Amino acid sequence: MMSIALVGDRSPTVRAHARIPLIMDALRDSEGLGLDVYWVPTPAAEDPAALRGFDGIWMVPGSPYRSEAGAISAARTARTEGIPFLGTCGGFQHAMLEFARDVCGLDSARHAENDAAGASTDDLIVALSCSLAGHEAAVDLTAGSLAERLLGASRTVERYHCSYGLSPVFLDLLRAHGMRFTGHDESGEVRVAELGDHPFFLATLFQPELANEAPHPLIRGFAQAVADSTRMHATGPVRAAGEAV
Repeated sequence: MMSIALVGDRSPTVRAHARIPLIMDALRDSEGLGLDVYWVPTPAAEDPAALRGFDGIWMVPGSPYRSEAGAISAARTARTEGIPFLGTCGGFQHAMLEFARDVCGLDSARHAENDAAGASTDDLIVALSCSLAGHEAAVDLTAGSLAERLLGASRTVERYHCSYGLSPVFLDLLRAHGMRFTGHDESGEVRVAELGDHPFFLATLFQPELANEAPHPLIRGFAQAVADSTRMHATGPVRAAGEAV
Protein backbone atom coordinates (compact mmCIF):
# COMPACT_ATOMS: atom_id res chain seq x y z
CA MET A 1 0.00 0.00 0.00
CA MET A 2 1.32 3.45 -0.88
CA SER A 3 0.33 6.67 0.83
CA ILE A 4 -0.36 10.05 -0.78
CA ALA A 5 -1.09 13.31 1.03
CA LEU A 6 -3.39 15.68 -0.84
CA VAL A 7 -2.42 19.05 0.58
CA GLY A 8 -5.20 21.58 0.17
CA ASP A 9 -8.39 22.87 1.71
CA ARG A 10 -11.08 20.57 0.39
CA SER A 11 -14.19 22.33 -0.88
CA PRO A 12 -17.28 21.15 -2.78
CA THR A 13 -17.08 24.31 -4.90
CA VAL A 14 -13.65 23.47 -6.35
CA ARG A 15 -14.11 21.32 -9.44
CA ALA A 16 -10.65 19.77 -9.19
CA HIS A 17 -11.44 18.51 -5.68
CA ALA A 18 -14.48 16.65 -6.98
CA ARG A 19 -12.41 15.09 -9.75
CA ILE A 20 -9.52 13.84 -7.61
CA PRO A 21 -11.37 10.93 -5.91
CA LEU A 22 -12.40 9.71 -9.38
CA ILE A 23 -8.76 9.91 -10.49
CA MET A 24 -7.67 7.93 -7.45
CA ASP A 25 -10.24 5.25 -8.30
CA ALA A 26 -9.02 5.17 -11.91
CA LEU A 27 -5.42 4.71 -10.74
CA ARG A 28 -6.47 1.86 -8.49
CA ASP A 29 -8.35 0.17 -11.32
CA SER A 30 -6.19 0.85 -14.39
CA GLU A 31 -2.75 0.71 -12.79
CA GLY A 32 -3.48 -1.84 -10.09
CA LEU A 33 -2.01 0.46 -7.46
CA GLY A 34 -2.77 0.15 -3.78
CA LEU A 35 -3.53 3.74 -2.80
CA ASP A 36 -3.97 5.08 0.70
CA VAL A 37 -4.89 8.73 0.14
CA TYR A 38 -5.62 11.46 2.69
CA TRP A 39 -6.60 15.11 2.41
CA VAL A 40 -4.35 17.25 4.61
CA PRO A 41 -5.59 20.82 5.21
CA THR A 42 -2.95 23.50 4.78
CA PRO A 43 -3.06 24.57 8.47
CA ALA A 44 -2.18 20.99 9.47
CA ALA A 45 0.70 20.97 6.96
CA GLU A 46 2.42 23.82 8.82
CA ASP A 47 4.00 21.13 11.00
CA PRO A 48 6.52 19.23 8.82
CA ALA A 49 5.93 16.11 10.92
CA ALA A 50 2.38 15.98 9.57
CA LEU A 51 3.67 14.94 6.14
CA ARG A 52 6.74 12.89 6.95
CA GLY A 53 6.20 9.23 6.19
CA PHE A 54 3.86 9.79 3.26
CA ASP A 55 5.18 8.31 0.03
CA GLY A 56 3.94 11.21 -2.11
CA ILE A 57 2.65 14.76 -1.74
CA TRP A 58 0.23 16.34 -4.20
CA MET A 59 -0.47 20.02 -3.53
CA VAL A 60 -3.84 20.46 -5.17
CA PRO A 61 -5.62 23.56 -6.56
CA GLY A 62 -7.89 25.76 -4.49
CA SER A 63 -5.85 28.84 -3.58
CA PRO A 64 -5.83 31.14 -1.79
CA TYR A 65 -5.13 28.45 0.78
CA ARG A 66 -6.15 28.84 4.40
CA SER A 67 -2.46 28.75 5.32
CA GLU A 68 0.29 29.99 3.01
CA ALA A 69 2.80 28.79 5.59
CA GLY A 70 1.34 25.28 5.46
CA ALA A 71 1.52 25.15 1.67
CA ILE A 72 5.13 26.33 1.71
CA SER A 73 6.00 23.82 4.43
CA ALA A 74 4.53 21.00 2.34
CA ALA A 75 6.62 21.97 -0.69
CA ARG A 76 9.72 22.25 1.48
CA THR A 77 9.16 18.85 3.06
CA ALA A 78 8.75 17.19 -0.33
CA ARG A 79 11.78 18.95 -1.81
CA THR A 80 14.23 18.44 1.05
CA GLU A 81 13.21 14.90 1.95
CA GLY A 82 13.04 13.52 -1.57
CA ILE A 83 9.31 12.76 -1.43
CA PRO A 84 7.67 12.59 -4.89
CA PHE A 85 5.80 15.86 -5.39
CA LEU A 86 3.13 17.07 -7.77
CA GLY A 87 1.92 20.66 -7.55
CA THR A 88 -0.95 21.82 -9.74
CA CYS A 89 -2.21 25.41 -10.14
CA GLY A 90 -1.90 26.81 -6.58
CA GLY A 91 0.53 23.97 -5.89
CA PHE A 92 2.78 25.26 -8.68
CA GLN A 93 2.61 28.80 -7.31
CA HIS A 94 3.50 27.85 -3.74
CA ALA A 95 6.25 25.43 -4.78
CA MET A 96 7.91 28.30 -6.64
CA LEU A 97 7.42 30.57 -3.62
CA GLU A 98 9.11 28.02 -1.33
CA PHE A 99 12.02 27.54 -3.72
CA ALA A 100 12.57 31.28 -4.07
CA ARG A 101 12.61 31.83 -0.33
CA ASP A 102 14.44 28.74 0.90
CA VAL A 103 16.85 27.97 -1.95
CA CYS A 104 17.38 31.30 -3.69
CA GLY A 105 17.48 33.35 -0.49
CA LEU A 106 14.67 35.63 -1.67
CA ASP A 107 13.10 35.91 1.78
CA SER A 108 10.82 38.74 0.73
CA ALA A 109 9.23 36.82 -2.17
CA ARG A 110 5.46 37.20 -2.09
CA HIS A 111 2.30 35.79 -3.62
CA ALA A 112 0.21 38.77 -4.76
CA GLU A 113 -3.06 36.92 -4.17
CA ASN A 114 -2.15 36.30 -0.52
CA ASP A 115 -0.98 39.82 0.33
CA ALA A 116 -3.50 42.60 0.87
CA ALA A 117 -0.79 45.27 0.87
CA GLY A 118 -0.98 45.70 -2.90
CA ALA A 119 1.46 45.16 -5.73
CA SER A 120 5.16 45.03 -4.87
CA THR A 121 8.49 44.46 -6.59
CA ASP A 122 8.77 41.42 -4.29
CA ASP A 123 5.80 39.70 -5.98
CA LEU A 124 7.07 36.37 -7.30
CA ILE A 125 3.55 35.19 -8.11
CA VAL A 126 1.65 37.88 -9.97
CA ALA A 127 -1.73 38.36 -11.59
CA LEU A 128 -1.67 37.11 -15.17
CA SER A 129 -2.19 39.73 -17.84
CA CYS A 130 -5.07 37.59 -19.04
CA SER A 131 -6.80 35.22 -16.62
CA LEU A 132 -6.69 31.56 -17.63
CA ALA A 133 -9.68 30.57 -15.51
CA GLY A 134 -11.80 28.17 -17.52
CA HIS A 135 -9.50 28.21 -20.55
CA GLU A 136 -7.60 25.62 -22.56
CA ALA A 137 -4.22 26.47 -24.09
CA ALA A 138 -1.25 24.83 -25.76
CA VAL A 139 1.95 24.12 -23.81
CA ASP A 140 5.29 23.49 -25.52
CA LEU A 141 7.54 21.06 -23.63
CA THR A 142 11.33 20.92 -23.44
CA ALA A 143 12.80 17.87 -25.16
CA GLY A 144 14.00 15.27 -22.67
CA SER A 145 12.19 16.86 -19.74
CA LEU A 146 10.19 14.78 -17.27
CA ALA A 147 6.95 16.32 -18.52
CA GLU A 148 7.80 15.60 -22.15
CA ARG A 149 8.75 12.01 -21.38
CA LEU A 150 5.55 11.36 -19.44
CA LEU A 151 3.32 12.91 -22.10
CA GLY A 152 5.23 11.39 -25.00
CA ALA A 153 4.85 14.59 -27.01
CA SER A 154 6.48 17.98 -27.40
CA ARG A 155 3.17 19.86 -27.20
CA THR A 156 -0.01 19.40 -25.23
CA VAL A 157 -3.28 21.26 -24.76
CA GLU A 158 -4.28 21.64 -21.12
CA ARG A 159 -7.03 23.13 -18.98
CA TYR A 160 -6.54 25.98 -16.54
CA HIS A 161 -8.49 27.58 -13.76
CA CYS A 162 -6.11 30.23 -12.44
CA SER A 163 -5.41 33.95 -12.55
CA TYR A 164 -1.86 34.03 -11.13
CA GLY A 165 1.49 32.89 -12.49
CA LEU A 166 5.25 33.24 -12.10
CA SER A 167 6.78 36.68 -12.64
CA PRO A 168 9.41 36.61 -15.43
CA VAL A 169 11.57 38.98 -13.36
CA PHE A 170 12.77 36.11 -11.17
CA LEU A 171 13.22 33.34 -13.75
CA ASP A 172 16.98 33.65 -14.10
CA LEU A 173 17.46 33.57 -10.33
CA LEU A 174 15.39 30.41 -9.94
CA ARG A 175 17.16 28.80 -12.90
CA ALA A 176 20.57 29.63 -11.42
CA HIS A 177 19.63 27.64 -8.32
CA GLY A 178 18.43 24.57 -10.19
CA MET A 179 14.78 25.03 -11.07
CA ARG A 180 14.06 23.89 -14.63
CA PHE A 181 11.26 25.53 -16.60
CA THR A 182 10.22 22.89 -19.09
CA GLY A 183 6.80 23.98 -20.33
CA HIS A 184 5.82 27.32 -21.86
CA ASP A 185 2.76 28.76 -23.53
CA GLU A 186 2.83 30.19 -27.04
CA SER A 187 4.04 33.57 -25.72
CA GLY A 188 6.88 31.96 -23.77
CA GLU A 189 5.39 32.23 -20.29
CA VAL A 190 6.22 29.43 -17.85
CA ARG A 191 3.63 26.71 -17.36
CA VAL A 192 5.72 23.74 -16.10
CA ALA A 193 8.64 23.52 -13.66
CA GLU A 194 10.66 20.57 -12.37
CA LEU A 195 13.76 19.67 -10.38
CA GLY A 196 16.20 17.32 -12.08
CA ASP A 197 18.03 16.24 -8.91
CA HIS A 198 14.88 15.00 -7.17
CA PRO A 199 13.15 11.59 -7.45
CA PHE A 200 10.04 13.35 -8.83
CA PHE A 201 9.29 17.05 -8.46
CA LEU A 202 6.86 18.41 -11.02
CA ALA A 203 4.70 21.54 -10.88
CA THR A 204 2.20 22.72 -13.48
CA LEU A 205 0.18 25.91 -13.65
CA PHE A 206 -2.44 23.98 -15.61
CA GLN A 207 -4.67 21.38 -13.96
CA PRO A 208 -4.14 17.84 -15.28
CA GLU A 209 -6.88 16.67 -12.93
CA LEU A 210 -9.41 18.44 -15.21
CA ALA A 211 -8.38 16.51 -18.33
CA ASN A 212 -10.97 14.36 -20.08
CA GLU A 213 -8.46 11.53 -19.99
CA ALA A 214 -8.25 10.15 -16.47
CA PRO A 215 -5.76 9.60 -15.11
CA HIS A 216 -3.72 12.20 -17.00
CA PRO A 217 -0.20 10.96 -17.93
CA LEU A 218 1.44 13.40 -15.50
CA ILE A 219 -0.70 12.14 -12.63
CA ARG A 220 -0.03 8.56 -13.68
CA GLY A 221 3.69 9.33 -13.72
CA PHE A 222 3.47 10.83 -10.25
CA ALA A 223 1.65 7.76 -8.95
CA GLN A 224 4.27 5.48 -10.48
CA ALA A 225 7.03 7.51 -8.80
CA VAL A 226 5.20 7.15 -5.51
CA ALA A 227 4.93 3.39 -6.05
CA ASP A 228 8.66 3.21 -6.75
CA SER A 229 9.37 5.20 -3.59
CA THR A 230 7.13 2.89 -1.58
CA ARG A 231 9.08 -0.15 -2.70
CA MET A 232 12.32 1.53 -1.65
CA HIS A 233 11.03 2.68 1.73
CA ALA A 234 8.77 0.06 3.24
CA THR A 235 7.84 2.06 6.34
CA GLY A 236 4.39 3.15 7.42
CA PRO A 237 3.39 6.83 7.19
CA VAL A 238 2.74 9.13 10.09
CA ARG A 239 -0.82 10.26 9.41
CA ALA A 240 -1.69 13.91 9.41
CA ALA A 241 -5.06 15.04 10.65
CA GLY A 242 -6.99 14.64 7.42
CA GLU A 243 -9.86 13.08 5.54
CA ALA A 244 -9.43 9.83 3.66
CA VAL A 245 -10.36 9.54 -0.01
